[in-house]
Amino acid sequence: MGKVLIIGAGGVGRVVAFKVAQNPDVFNEITLASRTKSKCDEIAQAVGGNKIKTARVDADNVPELVELLKAEKPDLVINVALPYQDLTIMDACLECGVNYLDTANYEPLEEAKFEYKWQWAYQDKFRNAGLTAILGCGFDPGVTGVFTAYAAKHYFDEIQYLDIVDCNAGDHGKAFATNFNPEINIREVTQKGKYWENGQWVYTEPHEIHKGLHYPNIGEKESYLIYHEELESLVKNFPSLKRARFWMTFGQEYLTHLRVIQNIGMARIDPVNYNGVEIVPIQFLKAVLPNPGELGENYTGETSIGCRIRGIKDGKERTYYIYNNCSHEAAYKETGAQGVSYTTGVPAMIGAMMFLKNKWRKPGVFNVEEFNPDPFMEQLNKQGLPWHELFDVDLEL
Repeated sequence: MGKVLIIGAGGVGRVVAFKVAQNPDVFNEITLASRTKSKCDEIAQAVGGNKIKTARVDADNVPELVELLKAEKPDLVINVALPYQDLTIMDACLECGVNYLDTANYEPLEEAKFEYKWQWAYQDKFRNAGLTAILGCGFDPGVTGVFTAYAAKHYFDEIQYLDIVDCNAGDHGKAFATNFNPEINIREVTQKGKYWENGQWVYTEPHEIHKGLHYPNIGEKESYLIYHEELESLVKNFPSLKRARFWMTFGQEYLTHLRVIQNIGMARIDPVNYNGVEIVPIQFLKAVLPNPGELGENYTGETSIGCRIRGIKDGKERTYYIYNNCSHEAAYKETGAQGVSYTTGVPAMIGAMMFLKNKWRKPGVFNVEEFNPDPFMEQLNKQGLPWHELFDVDLEL
């Protein structure tokens, strides 16, 4: 049993809070903190039973974080705040001797560029302190890395081709909304595409490469090649990969809105002067768009996320498709959050469980695929994200 401090009270933080509270045999003390304590209080009240303490903290402020960590003395911090805040939280964890887990890699505020180099640079600091840092423990990144590790362990001698496919076939009924923080979401999907092939990165224009893919229980959806952060760690940890790509579905209406937002300058991340006040257009846009944490009530349909893998086993080529489908309605009924938050929050809780059960614990900074996938995979089935396997099928890619 152990004590966790959850930092972040958005949709994902809500799911993490609900799921850790559902597992009192592992998590005997829970504190939820964010910049706005009232959000934490609302989540704690929704969970019920006085299971969760709440606190206020500015995750950009290392001294504030240190003060909270020293007061709470958690075994592990579950960071579901903004990616900009990963390094300040890691610094505070090092100062206080606390282990660390997050769901998204660091991204500098002034540049839409996410990569692991900043966090991998903490390897020696965490190892020398005898602390564990688990990076990217959501669904993608997160479960997709565990799926890949599971495939490599059980079904392949050599994984050669990996395609991660992410479909949201849900409908929230809004003209335009993002499923997680609008600022992070828009920065991510408007970047140039990038994939790994023959030992190097290949760059594409945003949404240049796309094709229809069939998703279980959903059907065909147009899928777009974009860059996603887990590719960076997976090609490092599975050097046999000849090609690794990430595909995500977007509706035409979403892409039209996105194009207009970019064309009129509302996706800009640099400050502009408005009536003598500096504002960042994308941050203003975030303030007027629907709150992703409040989309769940009327959300219908489901997500389907998985890995399509081709490689060699016993000298023969084989294919393998492993995936999870998650219902937005079921996620909302259980936690009050939509499926995209659910698929990120549940794996974060399971990663924390793996740490507290000594299944995923070693000094240093690690991506999820560097740990034993089996106990994590077992918990996915138990905690609301069951997975399915298809062998030797047409991967369409």
